[in-house]
Amino acid sequence: MEPQHKRIGVAADISVAVRIYEGGDKTPALCIHGLTRNAGDFEDLAPLIAKTGRNVVAVTLRGRGASDRDPNYLNYHPLTYRDDIVKVLDALEMKEAAFVGTSLGGIVTMVTNEAAPARVKAAILNDVGPELAPEGLARIAGYVGADAGPAATIEEAADRIKAINGVAFPDASDEEWIKFAYRTFRNTDDGNWELDYDPNIAKALAEVGPAPDLWPAFGSLKDTPTLVVRGALSDLLSPEIVEKMRAVHPSFDYVEVPRIGHAPMMTEPAAISAIESFLKKID
Repeated sequence: MEPQHKRIGVAADISVAVRIYEGGDKTPALCIHGLTRNAGDFEDLAPLIAKTGRNVVAVTLRGRGASDRDPNYLNYHPLTYRDDIVKVLDALEMKEAAFVGTSLGGIVTMVTNEAAPARVKAAILNDVGPELAPEGLARIAGYVGADAGPAATIEEAADRIKAINGVAFPDASDEEWIKFAYRTFRNTDDGNWELDYDPNIAKALAEVGPAPDLWPAFGSLKDTPTLVVRGALSDLLSPEIVEKMRAVHPSFDYVEVPRIGHAPMMTEPAAISAIESFLKKID
């Protein structure tokens, strides 16, 4: 399924890229990626969600992929992304959506629901909660913005990605690492490959932190249909955090994806089965 590509202005001289997959008239889904990722992460998942009878919009947040980079890196913050997402919804005339958020995307989902609950019909939080395990945060801080220079080939880029993420995807094939690299790097004019995000995101992460206090935002979801997806090997969303989440929102659906760390692609059999079942409840 080939998506329609659009650009939507969210601030002066800043627009974000979106991909729209047509699927039907049910409540649309809105997919938001992780910290250094982009809408390409949903190129396999979005068509599967569209088959549930709904349009799917995959957003690339400012500073990543085809979206514009922000000259003020302090705007790389969940509350800014929240405001951008609301502008995307308005521009596409989407009164509400089923949000699908991976890592940072899940954080944006929570803070959007807290500020504009009428826009979030349902929420799928992929390997993230209102509390982030310190070991996972330390790992992320260790690689975001680290400048190893451009890679000469896509195979070299794939090797770099595998070195960082191999523990999270122990069964991934060489072909899957190449696919991962194509989603993570961009081909430059000189034929090299560079990471496809603004390295100033690392400055924002160091100076501002990953997120505000998220427990109130997560608590705002207690009356919203919610599915939590966790990678069984995750170092960011621990079983202990999941149990604390249950005390706040006892009714959320839950699935654990075996032999996957942070973060599942959500096309794994356990994940997609849970997502399809969950979305059957969302008209």
